[in-house]
Amino acid sequence: MITLFYAALCTLLVLFLAGRVMAYRVKFKVGLGDGGHGELNRRVRVHANAVEYLPLALLLLGGMELNGYPDAAIHGFGATLLVSRLLHAWGLSRSAGSSPGRFLGTLLTLLLMIAMAVFAIIGYLQSLPAA
Repeated sequence: MITLFYAALCTLLVLFLAGRVMAYRVKFKVGLGDGGHGELNRRVRVHANAVEYLPLALLLLGGMELNGYPDAAIHGFGATLLVSRLLHAWGLSRSAGSSPGRFLGTLLTLLLMIAMAVFAIIGYLQSLPAA
């Protein structure tokens, strides 16, 4: 149930980001692509980046929860995931170049996903019968 909570929060974030894209598509009358509008392109990339990373991260989080990892760890990973994606969205929304939010959001996301993947692999290996 913990993963479901973070999946719901991340879904609201993705829907908010999608709404920002839709608003600019209507404003600039662009159905597909960015129509050469830099701000629309940036909004598309902010949304797409969230959609690219969140599914795998939430899958790992859910697998860890199903495999009995402590609730505190699941909350820690889930909260970090949400904060990292908020930081990234905020940073990239403010500047197409480098920004502290974008950098920290990306770094946290990557470190978090590496940590969750390592925990998942170790958990799997520990579940194998002794040879």
